[in-house]
Order: sequence, then structure tokens, then C-alpha cells
Amino acid sequence: MARQIDYGNLMHRALRSLIQEVLQDVADHGLPGAHHFFITFDTQHPDAKLADWLRDRYPQEMTVVMQHWFDNLVVDDEGFAITLNFGDMPEPLYIPFDAVRTFVDPSVEFGLRFETQESDDDDDEEDEDGDEAEDDDAPRQDAEVVRLDTWRK
Repeated sequence: MARQIDYGNLMHRALRSLIQEVLQDVADHGLPGAHHFFITFDTQHPDAKLADWLRDRYPQEMTVVMQHWFDNLVVDDEGFAITLNFGDMPEPLYIPFDAVRTFVDPSVEFGLRFETQESDDDDDEEDEDGDEAEDDDAPRQDAEVVRLDTWRK
């Protein structure tokens, strides 16, 4: 098979890098103005670190808010550590960038949503004529380009 440019994966990495850069700026300088973030992440990701009671309460995904109070924000190439307050109980978290499902800054109507190949393709389409059987051995991608056919009339 001919070599192809994997635009979906490239876009996925670029958007994760954007999140990393934004969070590093917040770690260095604090949240500017009215900016605040809603970050939804996969609590089952093998590198996600959170208290057992939080994982029990949010067995699939969890949305955290970075706004008025947060502490110990440390950003690295793989994710970020942060301490957030849950009902007057500060809890440290580590959220890998690969576990992030949504990143939203409602103060400027900005948002990113990451979908996995599993949730998109397994439910939507079946291989109709079996021509792509050789692709079954290809590794799954973490992101894909949005199909415009959904909105066409």
C-alpha cells in the first residue's frame, strides 16, 4: 500500500500541543481575565492518577473546572498535574493529554473535542464489500477528520 499522510493523527497531536501550551502559560502566569477551562478526561486511562473515591464516582470520564481555585499546576510533555478542590477536599490529579476528551474555555467560546476511532467507526459503518480487509491489521488512530457528509442535505 502506498504511503499516506495521516492528517487525523497530525491534527490530533497539534491540538494536544495547543492544550499543553495554554496550560503551561497558565502555570507560569495564572489565568488571565475571565478565562476558565472545563476539561473532560477518561478516568480509565492507564496513566490518569486520581483518588480511588473519584474514580469510583466517575468510572468512565470526569469533567474538572479550572477557574477560581487550583494549585500545583505542573505541565509536562505527557500531561499535567493539578490539585483541585472537591467539596473542601483538595485532591491531586494527573491527567495525560491522551486522556483528554474535551477542552473548553467558555469565556471565549473555544472548545476542542477528541473522538477515538473506536467510538466513531465501530458504530457508524461496516465494511460493505470487504475491500478494506487488509486495513484490519493497521493500528487504530486516536483522532480522525470530521466527515462533512453528516451535515449535507
